[in-house]
Amino acid sequence: MAGGAVSNSTYTSKAPVGGKQTNYLFPFILVTSLFFLWGLAYGLLDVLNKHFQEVLNITPRRSTLLQGAYFGAYFLMALPAGAFMNKFGYKKGIIMGLLLYAAGAFLFFPAANALSFDFFLMALFILACGLACLETAANPYVTVLGSPATSEQRLNLSQCFNGLGSFLGPIIGGALFFGSGKDDLSTVKLTYIVIGIVVLLIAGFFYKTALPEIKEDVAEGPEVVADERPLFAHKHFVLGVVAQFFYVAAQVGVGALFINYVTTYWEGASNEKAAYLLSAGMVLFLAGRFVGTAIMRKVAPNKLLALFAIINVVLCAVVMSGKGAVSVYALIAVFFFMSIMFPTIFALGVKDLGKNTKKGASFIVMSIVGGAAVPYLMGVVTEAQSLAFSYGIPLVCFVVVFYYGALGYRRK
Repeated sequence: MAGGAVSNSTYTSKAPVGGKQTNYLFPFILVTSLFFLWGLAYGLLDVLNKHFQEVLNITPRRSTLLQGAYFGAYFLMALPAGAFMNKFGYKKGIIMGLLLYAAGAFLFFPAANALSFDFFLMALFILACGLACLETAANPYVTVLGSPATSEQRLNLSQCFNGLGSFLGPIIGGALFFGSGKDDLSTVKLTYIVIGIVVLLIAGFFYKTALPEIKEDVAEGPEVVADERPLFAHKHFVLGVVAQFFYVAAQVGVGALFINYVTTYWEGASNEKAAYLLSAGMVLFLAGRFVGTAIMRKVAPNKLLALFAIINVVLCAVVMSGKGAVSVYALIAVFFFMSIMFPTIFALGVKDLGKNTKKGASFIVMSIVGGAAVPYLMGVVTEAQSLAFSYGIPLVCFVVVFYYGALGYRRK
């Protein structure tokens, strides 16, 4: 969902056919398609939010339960998915994830026929459970599908397709949901039926394709610190979990009511135009990943994290002012400065955890549950005060991220 991270574990593979060298191009394409699939699902989410408000006549506060179902599924499914894959292997875990993804997508059809928002929440929860399985498996698979010397290049290439999916999601949703001229859920049904069929086809390809076995090795060397303290005795890790919770809360909150914000504060802006502006924000998010990675060659990651966080505090203050196009542009700019936050917090949080690295990483991933809670809180504030004022909640979240980059990352 939010990007890769650094750990002290490495992965090795064994060819599935009697020791022979295997061409991993097709398996690599298949695994990379997973990055696109969960990027597309996330890109459609915020467009669905606004569409359901109008077609199902629900409030912004209630519509943010979509984000609650989506990220709540990640929180609840992460550990069971990992346990399943440890027992049955990553390939079966991927296939299980794809089947859950397809099942959730197909359930959009009866949900639309019933005009039931609660039914949609259930369908999205099942779909997101599948995405949690896919994200758990995809990164280690990409690292072993080829030469170890080029594993980082392959992972970065695959993550670009995640960004592509997130970019295309609002464009597809804007054109189909808002640009069709229909005030019903027919385009939603069609979109998710097509997605379900494509996902099933990809599951079939995975079933028929020989993939390498993955063996996880714990790296040894001077970079691994021998530290026998309990996991939660590492203050920088505990604060990393907190910082990640607030970062994901901010990221999801910024996007959840984005279309509402544009149509409210930019005079004459349509839902379709707002969806396209959301895509522009996703492009900036992807660009920020590349720019931020380049800057980190000269600037310490924690310092860049703190700088980007304080810039977003200022931008959110502009958004809170509700000053028309200027505030909308500030909201779009927030995406650029969020780009490096997830992987940077992750890497700083698991730094020097030694034997506790994997366990610590699991807790940091689970902290994305922040994305389930904050959008609903923003909906409550919107109804009580104003939509612009609700963006004070992401502002506070970025203050927490700033503290972690400035002081909280320090290890003792």
